[in-house]
Amino acid sequence: MVDMKRSVTDLPLHYGKAPAWLFSRMKRFSAAIIEVIIIEFGPKEFIKRVADPIWFQALGCAAGFDWHSSGVTTTLCGALKEGLSMLGNSIPIGICGGKAKRALNTPSEILQYGERWSIDTAYLIEMSRLCAKIDNTAIQDGYNLYHHAFFFTKEGDWAIVQQGMNTKDRTARRYQWFSREDLDITSEPHTGITCDKKSQVLNLVARESLKTREAMVEFVRENPDNMLKVWENVVLSMPKRHYITPSDYDKGRFKKIFTTLYEANPGNFKELLQIKGVGPKTVSALSLVSELVYNAPPSFKDPARFSFTHGGKDGHPFPVDRKTYDSTIEFLLSCIEKARLGDREKLNIFKRLSSL
Repeated sequence: MVDMKRSVTDLPLHYGKAPAWLFSRMKRFSAAIIEVIIIEFGPKEFIKRVADPIWFQALGCAAGFDWHSSGVTTTLCGALKEGLSMLGNSIPIGICGGKAKRALNTPSEILQYGERWSIDTAYLIEMSRLCAKIDNTAIQDGYNLYHHAFFFTKEGDWAIVQQGMNTKDRTARRYQWFSREDLDITSEPHTGITCDKKSQVLNLVARESLKTREAMVEFVRENPDNMLKVWENVVLSMPKRHYITPSDYDKGRFKKIFTTLYEANPGNFKELLQIKGVGPKTVSALSLVSELVYNAPPSFKDPARFSFTHGGKDGHPFPVDRKTYDSTIEFLLSCIEKARLGDREKLNIFKRLSSL
């Protein structure tokens, strides 16, 4: 079993794509890994491992992608998704979404699995959308999401691998989630927090931001005219160091959104985030009110390790050894085939390798 550490990983942006000869192997390799883990530990364990940033990174390296490239996220998720399709409909997991436009198709793809398995997917679709909004709105770190992959089982276990881009410093940031039993979607929800590079981040899902979240919900229950009056006073005393400036303030827009918030009457921070029209500027403004009016400052803690098996696509630390890669895939497939027939000798040998 994987012991997950809380982590978010920064990676440099690399352009281009995996060459066809490598990606075809990555798909076959991914399919074999999926099947081995499900045979040995079950579908939930595979979902849990995908959500572990260190295991995910190691798998990307084992698949032959660059350890420090942002492309490992998008390419590995693509390989896992296509590898799953090679296994047919008998595997009890779903992989939806992907990069750019594919991310927008996530809800419809989840729904398709629900129809195939005859399960209600409303909650899964809600989590897919909510987690994306949290990483784009409740955590304001300068990274805009451009990749969203949603993994889930028939039983309702789910994991998310999404990535944001900061074009200014040419880095990408990966966010990972897992539906653990003690998950509080608005407090320390990610599977880990590790990053070489940190900065000041408005982090409203930090544990320390609890009072801020409560104050924000209390404020939006005020009459919209009172909210606007309070906000105008806040603008006059806005600290220079803050994450929103007077130039961000549009009186007409804020009056409209304050009315929307009041009429929606959210009962908690999760419901507040789910209101249509509530984006980064609205959340920043409410956070500022909570600090200056309610004396409930938010956290500015940034919620923000790797191995090689077959080489890297750009030749670092060494070129991909195609012959060895093919042999690894064939070995995994033979383990799976024999295990299906009741002969676990090869699979047990493979397991013992981990103790060496």
